[in-house]
Amino acid sequence: MGVQICFSVATLPSDEAWTLFKKTTSGGDCDNWGVVEKNNPEVMRSIAKKVVEECEGLPMAVVTIAKALKDETLQAVWKICLEQLSNGAAGKKVYSCVEWSYTHMKDGDDLKSLFLLCASLRYGYISMDHLLQYAIGMDFFDRFDTLEQARNRLLASVEILKVLGWLLEGHKNENRQNFGGSNSSLIFMDYPYDNKFVRMHDVIYDVAREIASKDPHSFVVKEDVRLEEWSETDEFKRCTFISLHCKKVHELPQGLVCPELQTFLLHNYYYYLNIPNTFFQGMKKLQVLELSKMSFRTLPSSLDSLENLKTLRLDGCHNLEDIALIGKQTKLQVLSLVGSKIKQLPDEMVQLTNLRLLDLEKCEGLKVIPRNILSSLSTLECLFMRDSFTEWAIKGESSANACLSELSHLSYLTTLYIEMRNAKMLPKDILLDNLKRYAIPANGSRGLRTDRKLRFYCVNRSSHLGDGISRLLERSEEVEFEELSGTNYVLFYPSNRETFLQLKHLQVSRSHEIEYIIDSTDQQFLEHGAFPLLESMFLRWLNKLQEVWHGPIPMGSFGNLKTLKVEFCSELSYLFWISTARGLSQLESMTVENCEAMQQIIAHEEESIDEYSGTNLELFPNLQTLILKQLPQLITFGHKVSFSKLEILVLHDLPEFKEIWSLRCPFGSFYNLRILGVYGCPYLFSRVPSHLI
Repeated sequence: MGVQICFSVATLPSDEAWTLFKKTTSGGDCDNWGVVEKNNPEVMRSIAKKVVEECEGLPMAVVTIAKALKDETLQAVWKICLEQLSNGAAGKKVYSCVEWSYTHMKDGDDLKSLFLLCASLRYGYISMDHLLQYAIGMDFFDRFDTLEQARNRLLASVEILKVLGWLLEGHKNENRQNFGGSNSSLIFMDYPYDNKFVRMHDVIYDVAREIASKDPHSFVVKEDVRLEEWSETDEFKRCTFISLHCKKVHELPQGLVCPELQTFLLHNYYYYLNIPNTFFQGMKKLQVLELSKMSFRTLPSSLDSLENLKTLRLDGCHNLEDIALIGKQTKLQVLSLVGSKIKQLPDEMVQLTNLRLLDLEKCEGLKVIPRNILSSLSTLECLFMRDSFTEWAIKGESSANACLSELSHLSYLTTLYIEMRNAKMLPKDILLDNLKRYAIPANGSRGLRTDRKLRFYCVNRSSHLGDGISRLLERSEEVEFEELSGTNYVLFYPSNRETFLQLKHLQVSRSHEIEYIIDSTDQQFLEHGAFPLLESMFLRWLNKLQEVWHGPIPMGSFGNLKTLKVEFCSELSYLFWISTARGLSQLESMTVENCEAMQQIIAHEEESIDEYSGTNLELFPNLQTLILKQLPQLITFGHKVSFSKLEILVLHDLPEFKEIWSLRCPFGSFYNLRILGVYGCPYLFSRVPSHLI
């Protein structure tokens, strides 16, 4: 397992085991002990204590059985549990507890199958993306009409298994590069980071593997087994699920007769593993097939006999060139080619009319997608093309490649990640109103923080942004513009609909016509609120920027802004009106650099001069980092601020800067300051209050 230190875990004394059991069954409140106290408490308490005794002081056994019995009101069930634990072999109490909990699980076969699937994948972290792809092919959620519903059911099922203690959350800082796949696809982007992967405790893993190997489950995991000998066993013939790890095996037999096999996961650790063309002929019922990291150039010909195949994963097949055979898999719902080196999608893919998820992430060699293939995938719900194909045809021009307008024909499409070299490839009349999650970053991906992102490079608003894309823009959570033209402002507000209410991150750069980021001179805008969720705003190389906000500013604007960075905006003379600054109660980091005309950070409207003169407003109460660099005309901050939570203050090359603090600082000013850097500020340094030194 790679651990550096092994140590034993002591068993619990009987009183501690009893307390742990009560806390677990009562949700942590030992004084209000749930169903036991409400249903013949003396008898139930006696049974419960005997159940705890059978756990032999093993914490995992106590917790596992307590969670299974937590909401159980029937006394008979508790007695059956006690009887099974009493009959269990000594030294296998954890196994007995997990097995009993598994047998009496109330949430049906889907949950049991998911538990066994997780145990059959391998040690370490398990990607939620992979779980979804397997689950669809294994018909776990066949009663749900859409992939979105299956996703939600998977999330709910995983949470139940976590409550039972059978699955554990992933950890944000762990290195997951060793178990395949990307960090997370877009479909789980809105799920908490730590929960995009799950893992299983080693003890639970061993128990689950033993349960999985028994009839009628027939989930089998093998490593470097001699297939010819194993294929003659009864275990092999009744298998419905095989996960085969080939670390030393270089060649597979000509074929395997597996009449009941529905899922076959082949994990290859040796790129030159040879798969004979006849290998799959005896697997007629196969629904899920994983052939990742294989060295073949063409698919084994016996794949055309797999008429029931629903999920096919060909990730990391670096020599793969010809995948035309998949055109015969007309029941296929999931096709994953992540990291494979295919150069062209075959024309035969037009026959995949049941395909719901197509993952072409990191197919960097993919240069040809013939026209009408994508539009023929009429049931497609998820399309992932991160770090992949970018050679989209421009509508109206002669090209053999697909045009993005084909996506308008996919009425079920809800999740989309595509890339393009520039905005000219985006048809002005494209309609993608059904999208729930999307990332459309032109000119390369820069990472995702949300599940609704648009990034435009070299885009002319009037020429490239039609009504369909504008509607996507208005409900995006993350927006980036680079070299925006055809307008003197960035964000606009149609009067007939609310806009940008979900925007969390905004970045604008190298757009030399921009004079304002927001233009609210249209009074109709004031009826709608403004950027209630905006967390970060980055402005860079905007040579004509005059104001961040032009026109009346609604109350509460930027109220959630946490990070602000402004760089190389040579005509910007101030950053905020004081009325706006008052609302920035959540701002934590502010950086202003290389703005030649900047004279003050906070400016006063004429009507506010008397109102705020001489007062110590509680501006920026949560500001922790302030960096002001290379601002040759900056004279003053513009208003006295206490900076009660400021931890980092850097003032660099401010030759005219005279005051950021007063000799009469309000109580608590700068008291949390940890880092102070003052360089090239000749008028300021001699006036630093003594308590800051």
